[in-house]
Amino acid sequence: MNELDRAGRAGRESGIESGPEAGEDAERYRRRRLDEELIDAYDEELEMEVDDRLQESGLEISDEARALRRVYFRELIRLQGELVKMQDWIVSTGHRLVVIFEGRDAAGKGGVIKRITQRLNPRMCRVAALPAPNNRERTQWYFQRYVQHLPAGGEMVLFDRSWYNRAGVERVMNFCTDEEYEEFFRSVPEFEKMLVRSGIQIVKYWFSITDDEQEVRFQSRIEDPLKQWKLSPMDLESRRRWEQYTHVKEVMLQRSHIPEAPWWVVQGVDKKRARLNCIHHLLSQVPYHEVEHASVTLPSRVHHPDYIRQPVPENMFVPEVY
Repeated sequence: MNELDRAGRAGRESGIESGPEAGEDAERYRRRRLDEELIDAYDEELEMEVDDRLQESGLEISDEARALRRVYFRELIRLQGELVKMQDWIVSTGHRLVVIFEGRDAAGKGGVIKRITQRLNPRMCRVAALPAPNNRERTQWYFQRYVQHLPAGGEMVLFDRSWYNRAGVERVMNFCTDEEYEEFFRSVPEFEKMLVRSGIQIVKYWFSITDDEQEVRFQSRIEDPLKQWKLSPMDLESRRRWEQYTHVKEVMLQRSHIPEAPWWVVQGVDKKRARLNCIHHLLSQVPYHEVEHASVTLPSRVHHPDYIRQPVPENMFVPEVY
């Protein structure tokens, strides 16, 4: 009998699947099941961080690292609770929020976006990660394909890369002309000022990592079969052109840092600290407060004496391999 089988049997014997334990009243059983569901939900979230392959590979985690992880998870869950409050406020007030995440490949943008959205309502918090423009989009006004992703009232949109592609990858890879590049810097301050005047709040983050750290992260993706999909030919080419990216980043921050939509630089070498610092700062930029909610009461289920549940054919069940 393997560990999953033993765990399953233990669960059934403890009453998790079969109902209340001997002498356990209905209310206590209900409370226990709610607690178990909550624990299971947290376990599911933590599995995204705590990779069992660490044990399988024989890697050791120091006591200091374990202590830091405990602090990280505690603070992450606390900050995510504040993000839920912030979203409630955004929905109730009709606020419109745009958060832009820029940085080198493997700088950690996707990681922090994932933690921000993890517990939020996806209908009200959307991620815009646009692919390369198609032939038709290349002939449009440059900002046109981004405009359609801007938030309506009560929404927040996180741009995983944004219109600043023109100031970064397009410039380095020669995907735009000198004239288009200069026109971008003439237009982007006015574009963002116009959005702010219309009531859209813009928060812009640049995730900064070192040369050595990017090399380690790229090498990790090469060696890990579960991460290799993250590497594209463009990523590899960007690694070769590190110094060019540094130059265009410096120009971008200088020429598009405006009072209405300033840039904020996140130190991203330590992923966990970067996530916590970015979320903490984002919360400080929005004047939210806790919104009162009416208490929710679960209605009683309606029972009909003539209702008969029809049996499901055995061949329709998913095999219980685990």
